[in-house]
Amino acid sequence: MAAAPDLVPGPAAAAHSTLLAARIAAAIQAAGGWIGFDRYMELALYEPGLGYYNGGSTKFGGAGDFVTAPEISPLFGRTLARQVSQILNATRGEVLELGAGTGQLAVDLLRELERADNLPKRYSILDVSGELRRRQHDLIAAKLPHLLERVVWLDALPPAFEGVVIANEVLDAVPVNLVHWRDDGIFERGVERQGQGFGWADRPLAPGPLDEVARALPIDPPFVTEVGIRGSALVSSLAERLQHGVMLIVDYGFGSTEFHHPQRSRGTLMCHYRHHAHDDPFFLPGLQDITAHVDFTAVAGAGVMGGLEVLGYTTQSRFLINCGITDLLAAENPEDAGRYLPQSSQALRLLSPAEMGELFKVLALGRRVEEPLLGFPTGDLSRLL
Repeated sequence: MAAAPDLVPGPAAAAHSTLLAARIAAAIQAAGGWIGFDRYMELALYEPGLGYYNGGSTKFGGAGDFVTAPEISPLFGRTLARQVSQILNATRGEVLELGAGTGQLAVDLLRELERADNLPKRYSILDVSGELRRRQHDLIAAKLPHLLERVVWLDALPPAFEGVVIANEVLDAVPVNLVHWRDDGIFERGVERQGQGFGWADRPLAPGPLDEVARALPIDPPFVTEVGIRGSALVSSLAERLQHGVMLIVDYGFGSTEFHHPQRSRGTLMCHYRHHAHDDPFFLPGLQDITAHVDFTAVAGAGVMGGLEVLGYTTQSRFLINCGITDLLAAENPEDAGRYLPQSSQALRLLSPAEMGELFKVLALGRRVEEPLLGFPTGDLSRLL
């Protein structure tokens, strides 16, 4: 990727990226000259003190690299709270949020649940980034100091859980493997040193879970795609622990048929730096986000194998409408233009097919939940899984 002037980092950021690149190069050398892309992505995003999510740069919002739904509007969290509240009523459980970002979603959910007089006894956050955990704590302490004692930060998944698990834009940042279908066979695409930087290199698939998944996919060469072995493993682990309740997964992606459509023969890998989207994961390691779309068929399959039931699958737009986002907006006074017009614009970004409305999906996986969920009475797309 050729760097435009506004993409050139400052001296400190450039030095940070150079240091992480050296760390990645050392890992490649130690592994014999090649690492799988999942390992590269893990180092680039999560290496302690240096990876993108542990490196101290601003990531979310206008001053960062991308914007998530909670940063777009509090309407997202307020609407999601209606679904969370229904599940809490059914389970009398707690809330567990994975990868809580800035903490804004936690603030919006807790505030709305308090309005509904349905606060959970505990709101747990599991985030691998120590830096983001500090930001989350500081935001909640500033916005909802009286509720801070209900919030706990976990270092690992609890052994058992009842209530609601929320994963908003989490699975897209879980390291993925890359598989390359070629005329001469199926290969794992990994990373090697090339010159002063990094480049792609294929190796034959080794026996194991990745090989099993790849060979079961009906794909004709040439084709490159992501396989979310680690994401599916995370969902499997959550399924083992969810005794009573629902897992809500919100992310961008498709069912398997769409995911592996010939028009996506180069995969879905996407990087974000200063609100510029591109497909070069070797550009400024440590300073940019690296993501992949979610194969919701694989995710749902991991949940079902763990004993969960698919309770709903739909677009973010339909989910939010089903949960009453338009009612929340209608409750605002349209004559107060300074408040109403920004919220109306924000709602459009959450709902519009040209923005987040159609690409983002919501998947609900649950155990021992009988009542139909609020977010899925219309627009259900489970047939596409």
